Amino acid sequence: MLTLGIDTSNYATSLAVFDTDTASVVYDVKRFLPVKEGQLGLRQSDAVFHHTLALPALLEELNAVCSISLAGSIGVSAKPRPAQGSYMPCFLAGLSAAKAISLSLKAPLVETTHQQGHIAAALYACGKPTLFHSETLIFHISGGTTELLRCCGSEIMEKAGGSTDLYAGQAVDRIGVKLGFPFPAGSYMSDLAARCDKSLTPKTSVRGCECSFSGLENQCNQLIEKNYPFETIARYCLDCIAQTVVEMLSNARKKYPGLPAVCAGGVMSSEVIREYVQKNMEDVYFVPGRFSSDNAIGVAVLAAGGGYIG
Repeated sequence: MLTLGIDTSNYATSLAVFDTDTASVVYDVKRFLPVKEGQLGLRQSDAVFHHTLALPALLEELNAVCSISLAGSIGVSAKPRPAQGSYMPCFLAGLSAAKAISLSLKAPLVETTHQQGHIAAALYACGKPTLFHSETLIFHISGGTTELLRCCGSEIMEKAGGSTDLYAGQAVDRIGVKLGFPFPAGSYMSDLAARCDKSLTPKTSVRGCECSFSGLENQCNQLIEKNYPFETIARYCLDCIAQTVVEMLSNARKKYPGLPAVCAGGVMSSEVIREYVQKNMEDVYFVPGRFSSDNAIGVAVLAAGGGYIG
């Protein structure tokens, strides 16, 4: 069976088709929302507008490769998180499209969340289907989330920790835009940081399984004022996030011994962060950017239900 996934986040419009028979992604396509130079995102009304413009063209593109009429189930991110009161207007664009397709095809509609889509995409990309049936520590770090979660598959059992102020992705984007990069700035920051051959010792703010990133933004601003090389600033920013991940996961494993850890979210697609964390920790899974940054792959996987993860 083929399943269609739709995700309309505050960063990108994305579609994916998943084949439950082969447990493979047949096709996926994504278009980032346009953000003006120097700005740090879009108003929700603008995000909804751009999703509404992008969805028909992306659906046509997908349909030319894999007929939408073959979809036996439709999945969609209906809200940001699986929590009461979680809401963001940009997801209404995807939800409306998914409901229309579901009704026209008489195919079941599976409403999930953006966060669970991230989790499912990361678990799928690990190549270990057993993770969908076992407890795992999921570290979800993106522009809108910094949360350490205890999960069973894509179901969140407990929030183990997270940021008390600024999200890691917000810090990366704010610093990256100040360095002249477009929003979102994560991939540019990672490429720049990889060119740094002499890094600074990271200073973190971690207490148990909670952290703070407002200090990181201030520290990087000071480095900018002192005219440090841009690659040094980018490397320092990502090293601080990586060291924070190491400390928080180490503390979490004292409470949840033996659990594997999977890193999800756009920030975790950085090779710089991956190399740092895996150098200092064992049994931590990172996945390629295709499955880490905002995408509809996990949503399509979740739409498969018993066909893949039941």
